Amino acid sequence: MATIEQHICAELVPIFSHLDHDSLLKISALTHHEKITKGQQVISPTAQKRLVILASGSIKVYQLSAAGKEQLLRIMEPGDFEGEKLLFTNQEEQVYGEALQDSVICTLPRAPFQELLLTYPEISLKLLEVTANKMIKLEQQANLMNIESVESRIVTYLLALVKVSETLTVKIPMKLKELATYIGTTPETLSRQLKQLEQRQLIKRQGRQVEILDYERLEDFY
Repeated sequence: MATIEQHICAELVPIFSHLDHDSLLKISALTHHEKITKGQQVISPTAQKRLVILASGSIKVYQLSAAGKEQLLRIMEPGDFEGEKLLFTNQEEQVYGEALQDSVICTLPRAPFQELLLTYPEISLKLLEVTANKMIKLEQQANLMNIESVESRIVTYLLALVKVSETLTVKIPMKLKELATYIGTTPETLSRQLKQLEQRQLIKRQGRQVEILDYERLEDFY
């Protein structure tokens, strides 16, 4: 019998959420529920090929440079999933996932997932949509990294959050340490640049919450 946590996993994932209750029960019966601790690695190139669904907590997904430096790709939140590419190819993907706090995941092995795609073709369309959105975000990050000035990267990132949320007060969806890695700088530099933006009265910050005080000036200047 599927557990409550497994039901939550299936219902949270966008590619499954459109299915009826009976279908969700069938998917839940195929998933494996697992509690993981902070710092535990749940995704790696050598790990079992499986879909990892986050039910609660948070996981950072990153790659390693040739020098062994982390490059943050995204922060998984409840309902997010990772590993879909590995379910269609035997090639190892150089991606890692580490729990940022005690979390709960549900996993779906390769064979059962492929059977689901045959049983519910609409899942394939949803999967393509989610994968396309991931690619768009990776392209946006690559464009961000190409900006020479760290200050301009920060401003570009904040303005992007404003456009998505359609409000001048936004919450950075990750800790500043992770944001620094995401935009290719150090936590110290990020903190210093944010403070300078505050001193210029362009933003007002309280923890991870940022209020844009002068959007036009910020946009025109950068």
